[in-house]
Amino acid sequence: MCNVCGCGQGTVEGHSHDDSHHHHHHHGEHRDIHYGTGAAGVAVPGMSQDRLIELEADILSKNDAFAAANRTRLAATGTLALNLVSSPGSGKTSLLVRTIERLGAHPVAVIEGDQQTTNDADRIRATGAPAVQVNTGKGCHLDGQMVGHALDHLPLEQGTVLFIENVGNLVCPAGFDLGEDCKVAILSVTEGEDKPLKYPDMFTASRLALLNKTDLAPHCDVDLDLYEANLRRVNPEIEVQRVSARTGEGLDAWITWLNARLAAKQAEDTAA
Repeated sequence: MCNVCGCGQGTVEGHSHDDSHHHHHHHGEHRDIHYGTGAAGVAVPGMSQDRLIELEADILSKNDAFAAANRTRLAATGTLALNLVSSPGSGKTSLLVRTIERLGAHPVAVIEGDQQTTNDADRIRATGAPAVQVNTGKGCHLDGQMVGHALDHLPLEQGTVLFIENVGNLVCPAGFDLGEDCKVAILSVTEGEDKPLKYPDMFTASRLALLNKTDLAPHCDVDLDLYEANLRRVNPEIEVQRVSARTGEGLDAWITWLNARLAAKQAEDTAA
């Protein structure tokens, strides 16, 4: 098991993703990137806790170097990068499809993280948006190097909104900076009001929480005010918006938030 996040990638090599582990597959004009081959799932016998802690610090510092390089690249085109984090089944791909449709002619790009399949990237590409699929194999999160590789294959126009759809998991992605401007957590109302209390690190790291599938709230025993209160308990600064990808409820407010972040990002980059 990997000490950093228990993702089963076994070795530091599995996390640093040396070029020998990259297998680029061409699907027509699309580039999908597959990880998780090689010495995945190998245990680390005879290694002391101190040594494991050292390795963890090393992995995170290497990751942060890749993330910083990504941030510089993204700033060059005034790209707003959002790291979308959630549990599996939160409805984030459906929400992303609706969001891209709402953004209309505005330039967007997507990096789609998944352990195995390319289904989500195919759904995104159907909107006309460029998307690169990154398959992480046994890895339970995207990292800075994977995102850097994906950026090599994405056309970023000035002022692009880049959505990075992370692997569905509320634990590991909290610790890995990808070079994004901020994390946006997507929760479905069906997941239960205690979700933020169970995964406080993720919600502390997120700037905005989208409470999705509000159309289902009347059909399940959920208190949306308590959901919001619990989010603010772990992160008093977090913004919360209630949305439904299915009915379109709340999408105007979400798009307004996106446009405001984009304007702020462009003002920052101009000042810099």
